[in-house]
Parts: sequence; structure tokens; C-alpha cells
Amino acid sequence: MIIQYYIHREILQKLLWVLGLLILIIASNRFAGFLEDAAEGNLPANMVFLILSYKMLATLPKILPISILVGMLLAFSRLASDKELVILAAAGISKAFQIAVVLRFAAVFCLFASVITLYAAPWAEQEIHNLKELAKKESDIDEFKTGQFTESKQSDRVIYVQRPSLDNLSMEEVFLQVRQEEGKFGVLTSASAWIEPNKKFGNKYIVFRDGQRYVGEPGLLDYQITGYEKYAILMESATASSDSTKMAALPTTAIIGSRNQSYQAEFQWRVSLILSCLLVSLLAVLLLQSHANESRYMPFVIGITIYLIYSNLLGIAKTLLSRAVIPGFVGLWWVHLLLVLVLLVFYYLPKYQYLKNSNNKHKPLPAD
Repeated sequence: MIIQYYIHREILQKLLWVLGLLILIIASNRFAGFLEDAAEGNLPANMVFLILSYKMLATLPKILPISILVGMLLAFSRLASDKELVILAAAGISKAFQIAVVLRFAAVFCLFASVITLYAAPWAEQEIHNLKELAKKESDIDEFKTGQFTESKQSDRVIYVQRPSLDNLSMEEVFLQVRQEEGKFGVLTSASAWIEPNKKFGNKYIVFRDGQRYVGEPGLLDYQITGYEKYAILMESATASSDSTKMAALPTTAIIGSRNQSYQAEFQWRVSLILSCLLVSLLAVLLLQSHANESRYMPFVIGITIYLIYSNLLGIAKTLLSRAVIPGFVGLWWVHLLLVLVLLVFYYLPKYQYLKNSNNKHKPLPAD
């Protein structure tokens, strides 16, 4: 029990160090991008740190597998370099015991990864989407300068806003003039108005409430006056319909069991991030056992190379599944099966080499 606690503490220290370093690097890169958006006016300055924290939570599932792989490699490499693994072997601690210790630690870590991947990360993605929509709505309101007449890019509309609302999400005392066909003009007056996007088709509307609409030709007295409770005018058309909600923001409960292959790909991807934490943990300890007599850095080179191939294959399999190129029961599982086969090779390789060397020693010497 003491040995297990000692190994777990060593792994946890290295894991936290690697995870903290990766978070710091990614956060610095993201922070620079968000600051640029804030400087350009695309993102309110008071939302920068909030969106950054959500973004790091959403990114965490992607860096957990590589973190535990490098953490395991650092921990067991340190134990090997200080001859502690040799001492453990001399004390009767088998390699199977080491694997069991790693499995126990990895199982607890996978529970943590499950909560982050299946629930926390999608929630964070949805919060990022909501904040960006809110920031976009505020920026749309800011386009109309209060107390001034603002002409549209097509020069067919002129809008006047008396003042913004207290929450800066709508406009008060709004006047709009629209140039229509046959020399007629349409004029709308409203107590309040706001920008409302159409999430299904990607269009953007300005919605007026509690006002009147005047349509007619200047100089004549045949104006049509209509009172309205709610009136919407198209401001910006979408070039193509798009789903504004990212697939990664969908809750796990909404995609599990779905027959939609895009949903299946997303669900299997999330499960794969959890499974990979367990598989790469075994990869790390088996690499140190099978390459104990080689260079200290050799397991790192082999381990990172295998992980990069494994991660890229998962991405390819996810794309193929989402495009219905491969069936759902194949999905991403074949990639995990390949890694399991690699783990079996590393597990039995030292035994095979030992038996091979033993047979060579007992071979008779060739006659002169």
C-alpha cells in the first residue's frame, strides 16, 4: 500500500506539472487572440477573461490524454533513472503490480475526464456561444450612433436612435426611413427596437415594437398609416444556411443513442478522449518496461510518436463517421483496437526477447 501511494504521488506530481504547463501555453495563445478581438471591437473587454476561462474548460478534454501520457513517462523515467524500479523488482514487486497500480490511478483519472468531457466541456462551449451571441448583439446596437442619422451600406435606409436601453441590448425612440419602389418612402417610428438573428437561416432582422408605419410619396397626401405591435425588417441576409450552435456545444444527453452519424461521431469522439487516457497510461508504463535498458529519452520519442499517430487516426475516423463513409458500429473503435494491439506487443516483447536470448545461450557452439 505504501509503494502504491508513493507511485501515485509521483505520477500526480508530474501530471499536475505537465497539465499546468499546457494550460498556461494554450491560455496565453488564446488570451492574445481574445485581446485582438477586443481591440477590434468584436468582443467586449469585460468578457475576455470570462470567455478565456470557458474556453480553457472546453479545451481541457483534448489535453488530458497527452498530459497523463507525459506525466506517466516522466514519473516512471525518474524511478528508472534512480534505480528505484530495480529496487522494487528486487523486493518482489512485479511488473504486473506496476501495471495494476497504473490502472488504479488511470481509472480515477478517467472518472475525472468523464465529467469534464461529457458534461463540463459541452456546457462551456454553449456558454462561449451565448457570450459571443450577446457580444455580437451589443456590437450590432453600437453600430447605430445615438443622436445621429445612420445610413445603410446600400444607401436605401436611414435610421435614427435617440438612446440605447440601460442593458445596451436594445434601442429606444427609433426612426427608420426605407426607400421603396416607384419613388415611395416607408417611415417607421417605434418606442423600442432590437437586433434579432434568425438562428435557422442565419439572417439578421431589426425588430420594432409599439410604433407606426407611414408609406407614401413625398409631396402627396395619400400616405398609408399603420399601427403595429411588432414589425421586423431584414437587415442582413445569410449567404448560406448554417447551424449557429456548434456540435461540441450539444449536451451529451442530446446525442447519445442518436442515429444521426454526425451525432454518433461526436459522442464516440467524447468517449474516445476518456478511453485514450486509460490506454496511453498503459502505453507509458509498458514503454518504460520494454525499453528500460535503452536511452532515457527513447520511451518519450516512441510514446509521443505513437500518440500523434493514434490521435490523428481518431480525427480521421471521426470525419469518416460524420460523413457516413463508415458505419457507426465501426466508428472510432477500430483506432482503439489498433492501440490495444500495440500495447500487447509491448507487453509480450520483453518475454519474447528473454526466451530468444535463453534459447541462444543453450545452442551448441558451431564446430571448427
